[in-house]
Amino acid sequence: MRTDVLVVGGGLGGVAAAVAALRAGRSVVLTEQYDWLGGQLTSQAVPPDEHSWVEEFGVTATYRTLRDRVRDYYRANFPLTDAARAQADLNPGAGYVSRLCHEPRVALAVIESMLAPARSAGRLTVLQPTRPVHADVDGDTVRAVTVRHEHDGATTTVEAAYVVDATETGELLPLTGAEYVTGFESGADTGEPNAPDVAQPLNMQAVSYCFAIDHVDGDHTIDRPASYDYWRAYQPPFWGDRLLSWTAPDPRTLETVRRAFTPNPDDDPQSVLADQRINPGGDDLWTFRRIAARRNFAPGHHPSDITLVNWPMLDYLDGPVFDVPDAEAHLAGSRELAYSVLYWMQTEAPRADGGTGFPGLRLRGDVTGSTTGLAQAPYVRESRRIRAEYTVVEQDLSSAARGDKGAVSYDDSVGVGMYRIDLHPSTGGDNYLDVPAEPFEIPLGALVPQRMRNLLPASKNIGTTHITNGCYRVHPVEWNIGEVAGRLAAYCLEHRSTPSAVRNTPRALADFRSALVAEGIELHWPDGVYGY
Repeated sequence: MRTDVLVVGGGLGGVAAAVAALRAGRSVVLTEQYDWLGGQLTSQAVPPDEHSWVEEFGVTATYRTLRDRVRDYYRANFPLTDAARAQADLNPGAGYVSRLCHEPRVALAVIESMLAPARSAGRLTVLQPTRPVHADVDGDTVRAVTVRHEHDGATTTVEAAYVVDATETGELLPLTGAEYVTGFESGADTGEPNAPDVAQPLNMQAVSYCFAIDHVDGDHTIDRPASYDYWRAYQPPFWGDRLLSWTAPDPRTLETVRRAFTPNPDDDPQSVLADQRINPGGDDLWTFRRIAARRNFAPGHHPSDITLVNWPMLDYLDGPVFDVPDAEAHLAGSRELAYSVLYWMQTEAPRADGGTGFPGLRLRGDVTGSTTGLAQAPYVRESRRIRAEYTVVEQDLSSAARGDKGAVSYDDSVGVGMYRIDLHPSTGGDNYLDVPAEPFEIPLGALVPQRMRNLLPASKNIGTTHITNGCYRVHPVEWNIGEVAGRLAAYCLEHRSTPSAVRNTPRALADFRSALVAEGIELHWPDGVYGY
């Protein structure tokens, strides 16, 4: 096949890159490993992690369209209560993690609708489910990428003028020979206050296999997982209890805390205020990532709330899932941990009434679109990262480092984002690292590889460090990064340029940034917006 822009990976960054390149008039081939497009929002089943001002500013216009269409989909297709339907900022799940907690299948429907016109016109081809297995590289230029179908093994080679790596783990980087880093950089290399003295390339954030559950009458206990005894006894040294418990470190203070778990509380969904400046929201695990609050819907429509399990005990710490020979074994271990968490909750978890176990917990694989009952894909928090023309470091946005100056403002800013530096426990034995950050910008230099001429990152594989990845990895930032990558590829094709030349030529950079603004991409934060 031949196309203008090849986007490998159909997560949020990949979808945004495809949308942007298509809007610029380019042909696109988009590949995706799993059955659903949308990545962490759909196949990984993670409700959006967003900042406190998301309803007013701080995201791109197309990301706002995505959010608006999710709400419109509920109003058009679900039996909402009058109160829920009238709520301008409808939060279907009334979860505390986000102002828009919803079922992943709804996001999938919206994403497919955004891509449908281009697919119908023949300007977009989606190859799914496929993953990249080979790259044809000529010096600093990627000529083609071969993808293999996950079911029948058939291969397709796609030639493209520009190639965008939007995979969850930066899979094209080793395939193309692009320079990249993994894990923890050293403080000597980055100057970061929280970096170790020596680089730790295999020390990466935990992955998680998320899953959805509800709580209904009957016994829905799953078969005892084969490795349950292992996980039942597993206790990280910094945890304060066994991993399978309601106890875990508080990410911000590292104090050992005990979470509540109250299936189907009789709460008012309209009273939920999802604002992490005010309340991190994790005190009661049921409502933290709830994706369907039954009281938002007509009586009887949902027999139970539906909640998404992405909780501390789900973090898999036994090893990384790429760049090691036993990566597949660790992915299998992460799945076994997920089943063990569920089985523990169904059979042994302490209840507030003094009893043990919640056999009414029911695994909702229909919600996540998976025959395994879990999410289709693991939630991967950390990727291979390009060696970029500019690397974002902790000192650029940490509140402690920046004081009252706010985050660094870049001359080549191509977007904005906000999230605390949120690092989960890691495969190297580190506890949470969760520190305040300032609203930040996305420098174009972080999207430009040091050497490769036509390969662009569009996900968690940009030029961040292990530490700053902790706030650049969230949903709206990934979308912004992907959208810019797609626009940059189209711009370079139109002007017969390269990403590095666009960044380092003042007139071209100004022209490109003006084009981004015209598309509704914010380059700077309003005055008076501070971190938390």
